[in-house]
Amino acid sequence: MEFDWGNAAPMDATVYLAVNGTLMRGLELNGNMQLVGAAFVRDAETEPAYRLWSIEDRHPAMQRVSKGGSAIAVEVWAVPTTGISQLLQLEPAGLCIGKVRLSDGEEILGVLGEAILCEGKTEITAWGGWRSYTASLASHSDSIVEAT
Repeated sequence: MEFDWGNAAPMDATVYLAVNGTLMRGLELNGNMQLVGAAFVRDAETEPAYRLWSIEDRHPAMQRVSKGGSAIAVEVWAVPTTGISQLLQLEPAGLCIGKVRLSDGEEILGVLGEAILCEGKTEITAWGGWRSYTASLASHSDSIVEAT
């Protein structure tokens, strides 16, 4: 099969990427999005077919499941195709890029977690997203300080 260079994606082409953790605006690894020239598009939710785990409270890992899933809050970013591999290399071990279906039916690339990464970790699906989960940690921490 011969590659058709005339139909190759332009160097400045972008793809949509759903992120569900520390790559989101204002969070720890968001600078990696800026580094590759990504632009925020919108807030969104996945279809209710995903579960979310906390990986040592450092970052989340999301997986699509056939049963027991929920909608998870994500941000959609336009990422230059030339920056996708660099972005993935900057992600913590065990995270990967796969297809994610949003609540409106759109299917885009997204950050997912390998099954082995989630084994034995705390499931946080009930919070509906990483921001809600980390806010609950901060709230719990504040109430402990107030009680002492």
